[in-house]
Amino acid sequence: MEKVLKTKRKIRFQDCDPFNHLNNSKYLEYFINVREDQIEEHYGLDIFKYLKTTGLSWVVASNQISYMKPAFTMETVVIESQLIQFTNNMLLVEMKMWNENETELKAILWIKFIHYNVQTKKVADHSDDLMKLFQSVVIPVDETIFEKRYIEIIQKSYI
Repeated sequence: MEKVLKTKRKIRFQDCDPFNHLNNSKYLEYFINVREDQIEEHYGLDIFKYLKTTGLSWVVASNQISYMKPAFTMETVVIESQLIQFTNNMLLVEMKMWNENETELKAILWIKFIHYNVQTKKVADHSDDLMKLFQSVVIPVDETIFEKRYIEIIQKSYI
C-alpha cells in the first residue's frame, strides 16, 4: 500500500490574486480536496460515505503552513501527502506542494484531524480497522515541531 500519495492539479484563475499567485487561503482548499481524493482512491476510504454510515468523521483541529514559492495561474502542481502521526483519535498529515517536475517546493502543511462523532458532538476513538490502516501507511518523522521539520525539508530539498 502506498504511503506517500501524489496528485497533479492545475491552479485555477478564480483561486488566484491580482498577481496571478494562488491566494494563501486557497492553498488549504487545494490540499484538503486532494487529500480527500487520495484516501478514497488509494485506501478505499470515502469520508462522506463513512460519515453517512457511522456518524463519524474528522474535523480539522489545526493547520500549520509555510509558503516558499508562489503557485501561478494555470500552473500544474504536484500535491503530496502522508500520514506522519496518529493516535486513537487524532491524525497528523504532512502535505507538500511542488511544481510539476517536483524540483521546486512551493508550500508545506501540517494538518491535524480529530476523529469526531457528529451526533454526540464529542471526540471519538478510531475503530480497530482504521487503526490497522493507519499503522500500515504511517511514516513517522523525527521532528515533532513544525518549524524544525520545515527547516529539515528545506535543507533536503535544496542540497
